[in-house]
Amino acid sequence: MPETAAPEPQGFLQRRLGLPGLRGNRKLAGAAVIDSIGSGLILAFVLVYFVRTTDHSLPSIGGALTLARFLAVPTAMVAGPLIDRFGARLVSLTGNLVSAVGYAGFLLAGDLWQIALVAWLTQVGGATYWTSSSGLVVLAAEPERRPRWFALLHMLRNGGLGIGGALGALLVGYHGTTGLRVLAVSNAGSCLLAALLLASWRPRARSENRQKPERRPAAPKAERSGYGTVLRDRRYMMLVGINVTFVFAALVLSLLIAVFVTDGLGQATWIGGALLVFNSVQVATTQTLVNRRLERYRPIRVIAAGSLINALAFGVFAVLGWAPAWAAVVGLFVGMLLYNLAETVATPFSEDLSVSLAPEHLRGRYLAVYQLSWTFGQTVAPLMLTVLLDLGAGWPWLFLMALALLAAPALLLLERMTKHGETAPEDSGTYRVTPPEGTVITKIPFPGEGDDHA
Repeated sequence: MPETAAPEPQGFLQRRLGLPGLRGNRKLAGAAVIDSIGSGLILAFVLVYFVRTTDHSLPSIGGALTLARFLAVPTAMVAGPLIDRFGARLVSLTGNLVSAVGYAGFLLAGDLWQIALVAWLTQVGGATYWTSSSGLVVLAAEPERRPRWFALLHMLRNGGLGIGGALGALLVGYHGTTGLRVLAVSNAGSCLLAALLLASWRPRARSENRQKPERRPAAPKAERSGYGTVLRDRRYMMLVGINVTFVFAALVLSLLIAVFVTDGLGQATWIGGALLVFNSVQVATTQTLVNRRLERYRPIRVIAAGSLINALAFGVFAVLGWAPAWAAVVGLFVGMLLYNLAETVATPFSEDLSVSLAPEHLRGRYLAVYQLSWTFGQTVAPLMLTVLLDLGAGWPWLFLMALALLAAPALLLLERMTKHGETAPEDSGTYRVTPPEGTVITKIPFPGEGDDHA
C-alpha cells in the first residue's frame, strides 16, 4: 500500500481561497510562474522577431515556422516512454533546457534553415514540457489534492502569460528590434531558471522512484505493449476525443476572438485586447475559488457542466452579428464572462481526469496520447475556424457550440464506463473520486434527474 501524505495544516486564507498546501512544492509553483512569464514575453512576437531581424519574406518565414511545427509533431510520442522510464520531473526539466537552447538560438538564426531549426527546438521543448507537466502534479500531491494543484497551476500560468505579454508589448513598443532580442534572451533565461528549480525540487508527497515501473510488481505482458495498451483503452480514447472539443474552445482566444471583433462585428481593435485581458484577470483571480466550490461534486459532471457553459457562451457570440453595435459590445463581455467561467470550471478536473484514468506504469504514454488531442486541435482549428468565419460571423460559434453540446453526453457515457466512488489501486486506471476531508461528493443533477448523493 502506498503511503499517504499526512494532512498539512491550512491557514484561514488557504482554506477560503481553495489553495493547496505549498510546503515542499514551492519550487514547482515558482517554475510554473517563471516559465509562464517567459512564454508570455515572446508568445505573440515569434513571427515578428524573424521578420524584423532577417531579410526573408513573410511567407518564407511562415513556411519555416510551419515546417518546424510539423517536424515537432511526434515529440509527445517520444516523450511518453521517457516519462515512464525516467519520471516526469526529469523529462519536464529537459524540455525546458531544450527550449532555452532554442530561444537563445534566435539570436544567431539568419538563414531559413536556421530559423526552422531553432523554432523546431522550441516546439520540441514545449511539447516535451506540456506532455510531462500533468505528471508533475502527480508527484506533488496525493490524488484527492490534485484538483487544487491543477487549479493553482492554471491560475499561475494565466497570470504569468498575462504579465509576460504586457512586458513583451512594452519592450517591443519602446525598443523595437533590440526589445525583440531582449525578449528572446529573457525567455531563454526563464526556461533555464525553471529547469533549475525543477532539478532542485524534491516532491513532498511522493518520490519519483515510487512511480518507476521497477518499484512495482511486474505488469502483465499485455500491459507492457506500450502505446497499443493506450489505444485499446476505450475509456481513455473517449476522453482524448472529448478533449478535442475543449482544445477547439481554448483556441478561441488566440485564433478567433480578435478577428471576430474587428472583421466579424466591425468593432474597435481595442475591444479584442480588452477581452483577452478580461480572460486573464478573471481566470487568475477566480480559478482556485471556483475549484473549491466544486470539489464536492462528481468530477466528470463538473467537466460536463463546463462544456454546457461553453455552449451557452458560444451561443451568445453567435447572435451578436444581428445585434446593435452597443448591444454587441455588451454581449461580447457577457459571452467572455461565461467562456471564462467554463474554463475555470472544467480545466482542473479535466487535467486531473487525464492522469487519474492512466495506469501508473504507462502514465507517460497515456499523457502523450492525450497531448495529441492538443496537437490535432492546434493543427486543424486555424483553417477550420477561419473558413467558417469567412462564411459568416456566426458560423464558427455555431460549430463550437455544437461541439460543446456533443461533449456533455459523451462525458456522461464516459462516467458510466468509469467506476466512481471507489478507491482503486493507483495503477489500475480507475478514476478516484476522493474529496477533501469533511466533504460529501454530490451528483450534479441533469434534466430529468432528481437530486441524489454518492
